[in-house]
Amino acid sequence: MASTSYNQSAISSTATSLHTLWDVFLSFRGKDTRYTFTDHLYKALQRSGIRTFRDDPELSSGEVISRALPKAIQESKAYIVVLSENFATSSWCLEELVEILTCYKRMKSLVVPVFYNIDPSAVRYQIESFRESFEKHQTRHDAEKVNEWCLTLNEVADISGYHISENTQV
Repeated sequence: MASTSYNQSAISSTATSLHTLWDVFLSFRGKDTRYTFTDHLYKALQRSGIRTFRDDPELSSGEVISRALPKAIQESKAYIVVLSENFATSSWCLEELVEILTCYKRMKSLVVPVFYNIDPSAVRYQIESFRESFEKHQTRHDAEKVNEWCLTLNEVADISGYHISENTQV
């Protein structure tokens, strides 16, 4: 991740909840980054001894996803949110983000947004692919829910993070 690296002690020092199982909860749109950027990030965190929750290996077979993900978010000390072109197409990703920002506000948890091949302004103002996603969400979800997702994306885009593209030199 760019020029700053986070280590185990930096992430551990952000813990304010009573029970944490995970050092980091990794939020991402699998369709965009599961087998590329996010996979490399996950492996690097694991090699560094940072207990990282990622949706595929950590969810037990048969576990109810709608309960398991919020629980894992609440049991995490810090969050890395990989925002990519199709992130907003997923209501699951948007719901995760709402829960992450709730923990961020309530427990002062560390949130690191990574803008992967997407300009932060597209997230902040829901333009480009984000606008298209929200136009579709408006036909399937109530206006209050869609507004909550828009406000949440705006908030996360205001948090200092990393802008990474395929051309970024690390």
